[in-house]
Amino acid sequence: MSARKRLAIVVSSTVVAGLGVLGISNAFAATAGPVTGPGGQCVDVAGANPANGTAVQLYACNGTAAQSWTIDGSSVKALGKCLDVAAASHADGARVQLYDCNGTGAQAWTSSGGRLVNTGSGKCLDAEGSRLQLWTCTGGADQAFVTPGAAAPTTPATPATPATPAPVTTKKGVSTWQFTGLSGAVKDVGANWYYNWGTNNDSMPADAEFVPMIWDENVVTAANLAKVKAEGSTLLGFNEPDLAGQAEMTVEQALDLWPQLQSTGMRLGSPAVAYGGNTPGGWLDRFMTGAKQRGLRVDFITLHWYGSDFSSAAAGQFMGYVKAVHDRYGLPIWVTEYGLMNFAGTPKFPSTAQITAFITESTRQLQAAPYVERYAWFSLPAVGDSVDYGLYRDATTPTEAGKAYRAAGR
Repeated sequence: MSARKRLAIVVSSTVVAGLGVLGISNAFAATAGPVTGPGGQCVDVAGANPANGTAVQLYACNGTAAQSWTIDGSSVKALGKCLDVAAASHADGARVQLYDCNGTGAQAWTSSGGRLVNTGSGKCLDAEGSRLQLWTCTGGADQAFVTPGAAAPTTPATPATPATPAPVTTKKGVSTWQFTGLSGAVKDVGANWYYNWGTNNDSMPADAEFVPMIWDENVVTAANLAKVKAEGSTLLGFNEPDLAGQAEMTVEQALDLWPQLQSTGMRLGSPAVAYGGNTPGGWLDRFMTGAKQRGLRVDFITLHWYGSDFSSAAAGQFMGYVKAVHDRYGLPIWVTEYGLMNFAGTPKFPSTAQITAFITESTRQLQAAPYVERYAWFSLPAVGDSVDYGLYRDATTPTEAGKAYRAAGR
C-alpha cells in the first residue's frame, strides 16, 4: 500500500472539509468533452464497450466517444450511460464503472477545486495506476481531474517534509516463496508489491504491498476470506485453473465459488490462466462470459506467460499476447508470472545475455503500456532449482537477471 493510501484516513477530515463535501456547491456545467486525469491521460470507457459493468480507466487521450463525457450537474455520462460506483459501495478501492443511469447516489457526482466527488459516499474519484476507483478524499494529485472547460486544478500546499526517494515504479512487483533474505531482496529490486500464492504474508513480511491470493477451491473458507480482507484491498483469483497440478478447476466450479471472493468487497483479479487467455472459447473466455451472464464482478485480468523462443522476438511475442487479452476483455492487465522457459525442449533456459535482454525490453514495454497495471517476474529467489531464472541469491546479491529487473522503471 502506497504512503498516499496509508495517510488517507489521517488527512481525510481536513481535506473533505476543504473540498466542501459537507455542503458542496455544484460546479459542473452542462457540457461534453474529455475529462483529463493524472499524468495527462483521459478518463476512458475500456474498449469503448457500453455494456453494464465496463471498467472506467485512465487511457491515452484519443478523441473517441469512449472519452467524451457529458456533465449535466448531477451525473457524468458517456456512451449513453453513467459513471457509477460498483454495487453502490462506499469502501475505499471500490471500482468505478459504466452502468445504466438510475439516479442513485452511486451515480451522483459534483466538482470542487478539480476533484470529482461522489456525493452518495462523500469520497473522491481516485487513480491507482490506470484504474479509477473511489477513495477517501486526500487532495493529492491522484484525485485531480480537469473537466471540459475547467482550469487545471491546484493541489493544496503541504508543510515541508524531509525528501524521500520516490518509488521506482508502482507497476513492478515480484512473485516469491520463502528464502533467506527475502525482505532485503524485495527492497533492493525496487518492487512496489509482491505475492506468494497464499492468503497472507505472516511468515514473509517485506516493505512492499502484499497482495493475497485464493489458490483453488480448497482455500475458499470463511477463515481465509476474512484473512485476505485484513491483508489489503486487492485479491488475486485462482492460480492456473486450466492446468493439471495447479488449481485445476472447471469453469463452472470457479464461477460457483466466485461470489464468495466477491463478497470480500476487495478489488478482484480474474483467475490466472496458464495460456490461451485471448482464445475464443478458452478457459478464461468461458469464465468471463459466464461471469457476465451471472452478473459477477471481475476488476482486472490476471495473466501468466512463458516463452520458449529466446530470440530478440520474445518481448514482442509476450506483449502481443498481453495486448490481445486486453483488447478482448477491455480490462486492465496484471501479469503475475512471466519469464523465458522451454518446458518441452532444450535448452530449457536462455543464456544470460538472452534473459537480460528480454527483461530489459519487456519491462520497458510493460512500463509504457497504459493498460498494464502491474507485472511480476517469476521469480524472486535464485536458490536451489530456481538459479537459472531467479533474481536474487540473498538479500543483496542479484543475478544478472536480477540486476536487469532492478533497473526496470528507473
